[in-house]
Amino acid sequence: MKENKTKKEKNKLSKKTKIIITIIAIIILIGIAITCTIGLNFDLRYRDSKRMELYLEQDFNISDIKQMTDEVMPGKKVIIQKVEVYEDTVSITAENITDEEKQSLIDKVNEKYGTTLVAESTEIETIPNTRGRDIVKPYVVPFGIATLIILVYMAIRYRKLGVVKTLLKTIVIAIVAEMVLLSIMAITRIPIGIITIPLVITVYLLTLIGLTTYFEKELANKISKETSK
Repeated sequence: MKENKTKKEKNKLSKKTKIIITIIAIIILIGIAITCTIGLNFDLRYRDSKRMELYLEQDFNISDIKQMTDEVMPGKKVIIQKVEVYEDTVSITAENITDEEKQSLIDKVNEKYGTTLVAESTEIETIPNTRGRDIVKPYVVPFGIATLIILVYMAIRYRKLGVVKTLLKTIVIAIVAEMVLLSIMAITRIPIGIITIPLVITVYLLTLIGLTTYFEKELANKISKETSK
């Protein structure tokens, strides 16, 4: 009876595992298809964009500038930043800024702050897109070193479970977890931006926590079987 129950439980687990693997595979395939066809959705900071800077010669509120850009460029995503040492210059970045929009913004700024800005002396700068590899480049070496240390620890700590088996499981599951994350971001069109790296690291850490919990249980079971013989 116990053997039958054990077999049924194993069958249930294997069915659940197959369903999970199938869902993961579908998510990754859809994510790859979307990435290859329309690409990932990069944040405005990393896309081709236009930028103009207005020297106001005084302190200002970003909320006021935001209100102006909303009126002049309704529906457009805009990044507004204070620049220069004294923060008396505003940087306005958008996917596109037309000459008409530039003139309207300058008129509103002049009216609000009493400045004498002239459209002819204000340039619209073209900002090229940032490649994905350039975003992750600063993190490659520290991430690689940390991963190497973790793998060495896994190999030593769980050597009784088989070094090769443990390392392969760790590497494959960690890669799959990151692929699922990026696939979900591609499918849902979550922008690749400042939150991407923290998300990648969070998923990586959660994966390692899950793996160590699993390996600890497996190791405890193995030791228990060896001592009971």
